[in-house]
Amino acid sequence: MKKANRPKVLSRQEKRQLVANDKRPRNTVSFYRYVKIADPESFKERLFDKWSDLDCLGRIYVAKEGINAQMNVPTMYWDQFDAWVQNQPELAGVPYKKAVEEGDESSFYKLTIKVKDKIVADGLDDDSFDVTNTGAYLTAEEMNEYVDDPDAVVVDMRNNYEAEVGHFDGAITPDVVTFREELSKTPEMLKIHKNKKVALYCTGGIRCEKASAWLKHNGFKDVRHLKGGIIDYAHQVKQKNLPNKFKGKNFVFDERLGERISDEIISTCHICRAAKSDTHYHCRNQICHSLFIGCDDCVEKKHGYCSFGCELVDKLPEKTKKTMARLYNQFIRKRRPFQKTRLV
Repeated sequence: MKKANRPKVLSRQEKRQLVANDKRPRNTVSFYRYVKIADPESFKERLFDKWSDLDCLGRIYVAKEGINAQMNVPTMYWDQFDAWVQNQPELAGVPYKKAVEEGDESSFYKLTIKVKDKIVADGLDDDSFDVTNTGAYLTAEEMNEYVDDPDAVVVDMRNNYEAEVGHFDGAITPDVVTFREELSKTPEMLKIHKNKKVALYCTGGIRCEKASAWLKHNGFKDVRHLKGGIIDYAHQVKQKNLPNKFKGKNFVFDERLGERISDEIISTCHICRAAKSDTHYHCRNQICHSLFIGCDDCVEKKHGYCSFGCELVDKLPEKTKKTMARLYNQFIRKRRPFQKTRLV
């Protein structure tokens, strides 16, 4: 019996090439909403069917508590996309945050929608505190006032590799690699500021929303958070001609890995430790795949690898690399996520 013809499964590189060949302009947007979703699987299928028809690309998380979406939509289908989204009872009125750097269509190369326990992994027991008791919003103008106020505390609720390339002037930037870790440490770390005004910020606002409720539960009285995060802040600064208090890049979790908010480059190359750079790369050695900052000279010299060791490993026989990958995942990656590991 002949096997039925199955559609070819495209590799990551082939998917990237398809997107590169598609010259249609796209709108890169993100949005989230905490809303009760009774059947996340059914909701996921509804989204996937419609958004596939509109050639949308992106990464979307759905849970019983809501939705967290980062995606791009062909400009020619934007009105249809928006009309459909706003017509869904779970999403009606949801605000979009459009990319700061317009005209970049390379943010995603496939459409992925996953059902999760939470739309952001925070490690909190939501039944133990009032998650709806969040802090009040801050506009861009109000955020600038907090940055300039010596009696206020501004806290970056993102991970260390995000804050490394960009943050607000004078912000506290905890040395953490996950949001879960940050929430576990922040109340104790900030206890000396418990009676001060506290302003939280993150990429698009979703992490701060939960963090503000968590800090209030832990006894912080005056906690506010930047509405729409750094993305919306950048738009407001431009539209209202406000001073820009954010220095550097805003790290984003898509193929671009960053959007420039100001001209300052505040970080240095992880390889030479000398040249100014805020461009992130993933090591070409898929066993490593570490996220690192590289200057043009170092990236060229090391051919896109984070070290010469990774380049040597990548040239080993596939069987040997598979064994190394298993060991790496078992003993290193799970214990040190986002660690900038060097093999030599």
